[in-house]
Amino acid sequence: MELALITAAIVLLAIFFWFQRQGSNLPPFPKRPLPIFGNLFHMEDNPRPQFQKWREQFGDVFSLNMAGKLVVVLNGFDVLKEAFVKKADVFSDRSPVFFDQVSGFAGKGIVFSSGDVWKEQRTVAISILKKFGMGKNFLAEKIQEEVDAYLKCLAQIKGRPINIRAITNVSVSNIISAIILGRRFEHDDKAFVSLMDHLNNIVLYQQNVGVLNFIPWLMYLPGDLFKAKAVIRSINCIISLLTEFINSKKHDDSDYENTDNFIEAYLAERNKKVKAGLSTCMDDTNLNMSVSDLFCTGTETVSTTICWFVLYMLNFPDIQEKLYQEIKEQIGLNRQPNIQDRNKLPFLNAAIMETSRLASLVPLAGMYSCSEEVTLRGYTIPKGTFIVPNLDSVLLDKTIWGEDVLTFRPERFLDANGKVKDREELIPFGIGRRACLGEALAQMELFLFLSNMCQRFQFLPKDKVPPKHTDYVFGFTCTPCPYKVRIVERNDVV
Repeated sequence: MELALITAAIVLLAIFFWFQRQGSNLPPFPKRPLPIFGNLFHMEDNPRPQFQKWREQFGDVFSLNMAGKLVVVLNGFDVLKEAFVKKADVFSDRSPVFFDQVSGFAGKGIVFSSGDVWKEQRTVAISILKKFGMGKNFLAEKIQEEVDAYLKCLAQIKGRPINIRAITNVSVSNIISAIILGRRFEHDDKAFVSLMDHLNNIVLYQQNVGVLNFIPWLMYLPGDLFKAKAVIRSINCIISLLTEFINSKKHDDSDYENTDNFIEAYLAERNKKVKAGLSTCMDDTNLNMSVSDLFCTGTETVSTTICWFVLYMLNFPDIQEKLYQEIKEQIGLNRQPNIQDRNKLPFLNAAIMETSRLASLVPLAGMYSCSEEVTLRGYTIPKGTFIVPNLDSVLLDKTIWGEDVLTFRPERFLDANGKVKDREELIPFGIGRRACLGEALAQMELFLFLSNMCQRFQFLPKDKVPPKHTDYVFGFTCTPCPYKVRIVERNDVV
């Protein structure tokens, strides 16, 4: 162990001096890197305000030395578009991260894969999801079934204060489950609840394990200071549970044309390629990770957005009332909103867009890697550099959204005639080739959940003063600090 530590120190020192020597054309470093640890000790637990300050001081592109690894942070819509759209061939690979490395399926699936593996897995996933109706009306009918079950759960609470996070997670994840497995789960199903608990652990502990992306051997220290062991347990449990689901779907006669779930469709497509003698990366490990990726990303983003939306309604009751009146006037109260009503509710659509913007769920949208040396904004970025796109720098940019950028104001997405304005700077799902492939599904879910919720219920704070809408927990996503809300049926409001 002593020899290993000495060797590691020598290597890191060599890397440090290499940075010092070749750094003349690198993007600027906000802080001078320290020997061995670089800028690790300069980083705050929550780097969001820190990155905003550094952007103001050093520009849209700046560097960090994280224990010998060069990290370049990209800021601003124009820079992100140049990198991830115009130079997508260079900026589309994923950098190795702790979560992926300890999963046992490193570089597999959709989220953490690169190159040919990523291209094939993403293409196949999009093809299957489109076949199952992603972005089409008949998928909306399946979503509506889960929305109805969710509304029933909320009504049964009868206005008592509740943290809606858990039941929202289960309801949203049930939609992904219906697509992946062809079935839904009851809210008290032990296996499914366990899956949600482990997913929440991974999201919660992201802040703790961040340093392990750069110094992975810290996970072997006594105890569990960085929550590495807890995260590994949760990852293993998630993969184990999903593997059971996958194995239950495996059989030799999968019919791609008639199957009702992602797993069987994937297996059938793989078999077709194998029988045709085509080269393919489709295998059990990529299927395992693809299913895990879809479950995790498909649950977390939509569920968290719903929780933010409700929190904003508690803090802006006038907006909540305006949303209700729009639904009442355009749809009425005698039937539920459906996907065909989407264009009838511009203010609701604008409120959903504003929620996605202001919440900025994934402010630092994962880490990428340069596949080759590239010049960006006059700086040389070496091959293998870790790239961090700062979505905060777009979604919370005063030059784009105005001086009231931190105020919840849906009107910024409406034109003078009250019609929805599409803003290309609204990129909560990322930008370029690696933007979230489930964006169309997520948008459909958000409209159906929130339109039905706003029609039937009023959201009231537990106390006279509503919980702060500016407080959040920084992790894999930015989630609201836990809060309780009274959800009261409109005809019962007193």
